[in-house]
This record gives sequence, structure tokens and C-alpha cells, in this order.
Amino acid sequence: MFSSGATGPSDASSTLTSPTPAPSPTAQLPELDLRIPTSAQEVSDTTRQAASWFDTHWQGWLASGLRIVFIIVLALVLRAVVRKLITQLIGRMARTSEHQEESRLGGLLANTGVVNPERRQQRSEAIGSVLRSVASFSILGTAALMVLSALGVNLAPLLASAGVAGVAIGFGARNLVTDFLSGVFMIMEDQYGVGDEIDTGVATGTVLEVGLRVTKLRGANGEIWYIRNGEVKRIANMSQGWATASVDVQVGYKEDLVRVEELILATAEEMAKEAPYDELIWAPVSILGVESVASDSVVVRVEARTAPGKAASVSRALRQRLKVAFDQAGIKVKEEVPAAAGATGVVIAPTPVPAAEQTAPSALADPASPRYRATEPIPAAKGEPAP
Repeated sequence: MFSSGATGPSDASSTLTSPTPAPSPTAQLPELDLRIPTSAQEVSDTTRQAASWFDTHWQGWLASGLRIVFIIVLALVLRAVVRKLITQLIGRMARTSEHQEESRLGGLLANTGVVNPERRQQRSEAIGSVLRSVASFSILGTAALMVLSALGVNLAPLLASAGVAGVAIGFGARNLVTDFLSGVFMIMEDQYGVGDEIDTGVATGTVLEVGLRVTKLRGANGEIWYIRNGEVKRIANMSQGWATASVDVQVGYKEDLVRVEELILATAEEMAKEAPYDELIWAPVSILGVESVASDSVVVRVEARTAPGKAASVSRALRQRLKVAFDQAGIKVKEEVPAAAGATGVVIAPTPVPAAEQTAPSALADPASPRYRATEPIPAAKGEPAP
């Protein structure tokens, strides 16, 4: 450094003839001198060094900045394009049945003829939300790593730590990952939805909420079941497609089955023309035939294809109407057992004996049995008085 005070010509000439060497491109930032310059020459030298260092590094800064800006812009544009494609895909999935023929993908994912438009719309929105979230996370995460690399951050330790953490989390949260993936596929395949009556094997009830991890059911007794999606191995959906109403009709053994079947079909057809059963019954009622035969009755099975979840109500209504029709036609549902007649000619009905008081038949009740004969008194010898 220069000392304060006047200097001679020799000092000035030595200062002018010894220029400051230009820093090399690979030179590091010199140590900062925090002292306040006390002379004009010190200010000039410090300014010259700062300008030289800035002139050496501004090109690298500009290249890094442009690279970062390009990465961010490219990530945002790619994210917008992917989200738009996902929105178009979801729009195809949510199309009505009139437009399903235009898109095979939409018809495949929408399950035409099985799912109503509201269910299809809800499922497509859920799938779209999941896909958009995954796409945004992947694109923006990759862009963040590229920006850090452009800033000169060494990503090797970061990626190694993330890999180790991912493996540890994967082992610890494997059930959570299983539940999440199962929930995604359940929604995409539309295995069930809100309002469906399902049997998951571990619980049966009405679906209240479908999540990516847990499904909420309302049981028959009002209880609420929380079922993890990863634990569901099989699902029986009683609310999709169609249901079958099965009714077993019992008639007397001596009744004419042809007349009975004609009466059943007429009653069922009349019922299918009235509201609300004209919308609940989707196919004509069919008689499958005789299901069982007893000594006093015959059972005929009747089936009808109904709207999903309406089989029980249709079965009850059909039984009620058949009962009224049988009463009007005089058809008996069971043959009467003939009662025994007494000596006076009055019919005496047998008194029923409770099952708990009934005993096994005795061998002494049969006069022809050897035990009964063994209990007879010994006949008296000739000439002896009878006892």
C-alpha cells in the first residue's frame, strides 16, 4: 500500500510503469480488503480490480441466468400443455352416450351403459385432479433440480440423500403406497362410487365417500366402516348394471300349474305397466319352473330383471300383487290336511303335541310285537279258577 504524504518523481514513475496484471478466467475472487481507501490511488486501484473481476465473470452470470430463465419458461409451458391434454382427455371421458362412438378411449373409460352421467362426471374429475397433480409435481420438481444444477449446486449428495430417504420411506410407508395406488385404480376402473351398495369382503354397506386411501361405508345397522383400499381383495357391486328380483311362489299341490303360470304372468305384466315399476322393471318377468315339490304344496320360481338396487322393492310388490290375485282366483297356497272323524260323526281335529313333549313310539303299542305278547297274562290251567 502507499504511504500518505508527498512522493517523488521516482515513485510516480514506478507506479505508472507497473500495471496491475489482468486476472485469468479461472482466477478466484480475491480476498476482500475492508479498509477504507485513504488516497486517490487506492480508490483507483480498487475500482480497476472490481471492474476487471466483473468483466471476467459477467458472461458466465449472463449464461447461467439465461439458462435458468429458459428452464423455468420451458417447465411452465410444458406444464400448461400437459394440463391441457389431460383436460381434453377428461372431457372425452365425460362425454355422454351419444358422443361415445366418436372416441374409443372415452367409451372404454366411461363404461357406457353402466354408469350414469353424474357418476361419470365425478369419476373423470377425480382422475383429472390426480393426473394434473402428478404431472405438475414431476415437471416442476425436475425443473427445480435443473435450476440448482445451473447455479452450480452439486446435486450428487442431494440425490443420494433423496434416494436413501426414498428407500426408507418406501419400506416404512409401503401400506400407504399400496392404499394410494389401489385407490387410483379403483377410481379409474370405476369399481364403485358414492351411493353404491357394495360387499368388500370385510364389510357390506352403502358407499359414503371414495378416497385415494380410505373408502367410507354405511352399514345396514347405521355403523360407518373405514376400509383401506389396499385391504380390499374383492368387490361385489350390487348397484351397477342390473339386478335380479327372484320370487318363490307357493301353490297347493292339486292346483293347475298352467293356470297358475298364466295368472303370474298376467299379474306381472300389469304391474310392469304401472308407475313406478314401469321404470324399475327392465325385462319381462320370466317363470323358471317348479323349484320344489312337497306333499301339500309346489313352489314355482319367478325372476325379473330390475334396475340396480331395486330388486328387493320389486320382489315385495310382486308378492303382494300375487297374493291378491290368488285370493280372487281361489288358488290355494297349501293343501288342507284331512281331520279324523269320531264315533259320533263329529270331525275331531288332532290336538297338536309340543315338540318338547313328543316321545319315541313304544314297541308295546303294537299288539303283534313280541314284547306286547310277553306282557299278556298267563292263561289259567283247566279246572283252576281264573285270577
